[in-house]
Amino acid sequence: MIRFALVGAGARAGMFLRALTTDHADVASLVALADTNPARLAVHTRRLGTEIPVYDAADFTEMLKRERVDVVLVTTVDRYHEQYLVAAMEAGCDAVTEKPMTVDAASCRRILETQRRTGRRVRVTFNYRYNPLHEAVKRVLSSGEIGEIGSVHFEWLLDVRHGADYFRRWHRDKANSGGLLVHKAGHHFDLVNWWLDDAPAQVFAAGRLFFYGETGRRHGYARDYERAHGAPAAEGDPFALRMADEPAMRELYLEAERHDGYLRDRNVFGPGVTIEDDMAVLVRFAKGASMSYHLTAYAPWEGYRVMFNGSRGRLELEVVETDHVAPAAAAGVKGEPGSVSTAERGWRRLLVRPFWAPPCEISVDGYSRQGHGGADVRMLADLLRPDAPADPLGRTANAVDGARALLTGLAANESLATGQAVRVQDLLDLEELS
Repeated sequence: MIRFALVGAGARAGMFLRALTTDHADVASLVALADTNPARLAVHTRRLGTEIPVYDAADFTEMLKRERVDVVLVTTVDRYHEQYLVAAMEAGCDAVTEKPMTVDAASCRRILETQRRTGRRVRVTFNYRYNPLHEAVKRVLSSGEIGEIGSVHFEWLLDVRHGADYFRRWHRDKANSGGLLVHKAGHHFDLVNWWLDDAPAQVFAAGRLFFYGETGRRHGYARDYERAHGAPAAEGDPFALRMADEPAMRELYLEAERHDGYLRDRNVFGPGVTIEDDMAVLVRFAKGASMSYHLTAYAPWEGYRVMFNGSRGRLELEVVETDHVAPAAAAGVKGEPGSVSTAERGWRRLLVRPFWAPPCEISVDGYSRQGHGGADVRMLADLLRPDAPADPLGRTANAVDGARALLTGLAANESLATGQAVRVQDLLDLEELS
């Protein structure tokens, strides 16, 4: 029985805790929880319906020793991942961390150096690798059906419900999250690295805060309030989060504020936003392919398009997760029960376009509108079970995979700041740390 502990008892933790105590309880044991906020710890233990030892995050190292922890799950604010990953490995534990692995090159180096020195293992939860659609893309590319890949075009759209949420919470401060090019696009950069079996070599980026923050007030959507709860000015505002109306959010955040003052429902057009909401990135990969990438965080619909141009044809994936944001769901959070209106529609298509032949649509089984296309359940089985079957697609992401995705985003951030193309190796040389 593998003994797991988790640090960082926010909303994302719930997925891991449920999996440990239900689907994988035959091989995994949840032995402890840690967080800086006692109210959030109490919420999770109550939901689990069992007595689990809880610790203040300041006693993390003591928790590992006392509870004889084998593997640590890290689901804290991004900037603290490195602190707990390093401490876990130093204590003889393996670790699984939410993406991004960390938020800067120096802490990435510490993680990799500690892993090499201690012999412990860090894995990163890049759940998009486990989406059946993305697995199908990997199979087509690996088969050589469209030949050698010359270029990739990738566009990702976050709608005005999901995208707005990054500008209400701790993610709005780049010091916490690295910005969306690290926190969100890291998923997408990892997908392309995995699909191509390649690594980024040079990155150029352009982007800005266009729609949200104080600069976005000129678009006419802004209301005058600091946070939505209890603010008359927030009534009827589609950008205001209604935490009191959603039990999960109310318990984890609104009722926990008295302990740490963290506000989950800030005004998306208020001060303090230091991340971008519109970003374009050009990447040159080590083997020669290039990628043009664009992330928009204020779109009317949510989904993505990715196209691969090869020496024998083209592969196109288009996914519409929601074709619009229904007014009744605008003030909720994506994925919360009851937050998605049945009026919102989605669809997906995977198409091969060979040279000198009609296009052929590829049918994909197993896709679900729940849990990132059904990826979360599959990923958890792979990460939590010692008896997980062999993985011919290589979906499990290690620390080097986490570093490659992170470095694409960090190089893009550096390019935003300097206006110059950035060599990834100049930020961190992964070969010397592997």
